[in-house]
Amino acid sequence: MSNMEFKEQMHEYSLWRAQLIQGIEMYHQWRIRYDVNDPHSNNTVLNVLGGLQSDRITLAFVAEFSRGKTELINSLFFAETGVRLLPSSPGRTTMSPTELFHDEAGGNYIRLLTIESRLEDVSLAELKNVPERWKQIDLDCNSPLQMQEAFKELIATKQVDRELAEKLGMWNEREAAEQGIINPEKVEIPCWRHAIISFPHPLLKEGLTILDTPGLNALGAEPELTLSMLPSAQAIVFVIAADTGVTKSDMDMWRNHVCHARGGSKRGLAVVMNKIDAMWDDLAGDKGYHDSIKSQVKTSATTLKIEETAIFPVSAKQALLAKVKGDKDLLERSRLAALENYLAEDIVKQRRHILMETVTRDIGFLVNESLSLTESSLANGLSQLEEFKKIDFENQDMTGKLMAETRDRQNMYMANIENFQTSRRVFNVQARMLVDSFSKDRIDIIIRNTKHDMSRSLTTYGMKQNIRKLFDDLRDLLQDSVDITNETRRLVKAIHKKFHDEYGFKEIEPQLFSIKQYQYDLEQVFEEGEAFRLSAKTTMTEQSVVINRLYSTLIAKARNILRQAHADAIAWSGSVLTPLMHQIKDHKRQIENRLHMLKKMNDSKGTVIENIATLEAEIEPLKRQRKELMMMIKAMQLNINTESPK
Repeated sequence: MSNMEFKEQMHEYSLWRAQLIQGIEMYHQWRIRYDVNDPHSNNTVLNVLGGLQSDRITLAFVAEFSRGKTELINSLFFAETGVRLLPSSPGRTTMSPTELFHDEAGGNYIRLLTIESRLEDVSLAELKNVPERWKQIDLDCNSPLQMQEAFKELIATKQVDRELAEKLGMWNEREAAEQGIINPEKVEIPCWRHAIISFPHPLLKEGLTILDTPGLNALGAEPELTLSMLPSAQAIVFVIAADTGVTKSDMDMWRNHVCHARGGSKRGLAVVMNKIDAMWDDLAGDKGYHDSIKSQVKTSATTLKIEETAIFPVSAKQALLAKVKGDKDLLERSRLAALENYLAEDIVKQRRHILMETVTRDIGFLVNESLSLTESSLANGLSQLEEFKKIDFENQDMTGKLMAETRDRQNMYMANIENFQTSRRVFNVQARMLVDSFSKDRIDIIIRNTKHDMSRSLTTYGMKQNIRKLFDDLRDLLQDSVDITNETRRLVKAIHKKFHDEYGFKEIEPQLFSIKQYQYDLEQVFEEGEAFRLSAKTTMTEQSVVINRLYSTLIAKARNILRQAHADAIAWSGSVLTPLMHQIKDHKRQIENRLHMLKKMNDSKGTVIENIATLEAEIEPLKRQRKELMMMIKAMQLNINTESPK
């Protein structure tokens, strides 16, 4: 398969997403047009739209030094430039994590963050929102050579005092001793902590983001990569070398960073066995060459504990050369096509499936509710029409009786309103307890006090015990929220059941607040925290550096999870009773319409046929409302039962 086909897959994905966005925008306008919108549902729809509009497919490339990872990126995505766009020559390797994407509003540039920013108690995610903290180099996209020259900044290094290198996590005395380096005054380190690159490559414009990470030591020194950026990638491509197989450092990276980032799942994970051209041997012939590759794939799969089909043997160097020269035979021999096919077929389709699941979860409930209310109104209108066709409106006693019955229903409606307000007041008290259980103040007190205790610890052991206490306290806080959540869920179910049983409201299964995802995400953080706490690197690193690193990564991540839980609890508590409110409002409208039509029919001087025609005309807007909704459900590709009322 060619890279052009991968571009076509990305383009098709981009068109699908645009159609989905258009369908949701139409539905949003439909809710406003028919007066069924409310603030919380409005926010839900706008949040889903914002997520879709900013959606990107992120491919993260991870490897130890000298595995040909950057060359692989060049061969997959940038061969048409005719040059080795990203620096990947021998001895010239990416020193800082690099993100490549298209920033339509910001233009074409490289932004570089100084390595010294690691000493600050500020996360990388926060620094990305402060452009003035980054050195910017503008790119001339009409000149691949200018871009190639600018990209050389990615491999820039400088000499610093060993003490500073140690604080930055860029000096390991044991590893240096193994290389025969003893007590150096100066240490060579990367100039840059992180690089972000924007330019209008077709794939990047379609929504692709590429994350190019440095080797094992750099990953360990930048925990935010492993704790946040790698887990959020749609796919991780792990690169090993065919001539060496899986080395000890490969295994460390695989176990501690790659597998950890996938949460133990092998979904969206591929292993590229690069440099198979090193195994080309004219004396052994094609059979010997293929047997060697097959053997190395089998051995690597056993070592990494994955299926052999998840390993892609390639020669990135020969693939790049073949694409630049237009050599089809060499491209086929490089075996790049299988990897391109995996990226196009598996990853793009997988992302589409995940996005559709999100839309179905967040928008599907609203659409189901809209459909239920619309069909209820239409069914009620049709039923009323059939009833009115059988009534003798010249009989004043019968008309008066119907109007009296309808007014009784109106009085019952007022009782419904009163009962609903009482139920809502009870719910609001319980919901406030739920929201407060995730409050920023409660979380910040725990985090602030533990940081103070850590700073005062006289020993590494004491500091590590305080780290454990911090995670235990956060776990206890979440358990309180679990108990309150369960009580709140029971109350919501009881309120919905009451209105269904006592007042005959159509039963719409309420969306119940779930805390499971936050529990899972926090437990992941706690596991990472325990590994961080017990690691030899933590023991060997200066205490203030450990605390800053812990708080700028793990604790920032835990705080973000709890902040999201707090925001979601607020949104849920404000919207969970909305379906009941909409049914009450619709019930009121139906009663008022019935009274209006009865009065109109009673006062009318026209014939029964003319009055029935007037009623039929009243139903047309309801039919149109449903028809429009059906079109939008189709545009959003939602799997919803849409059988028409009889």
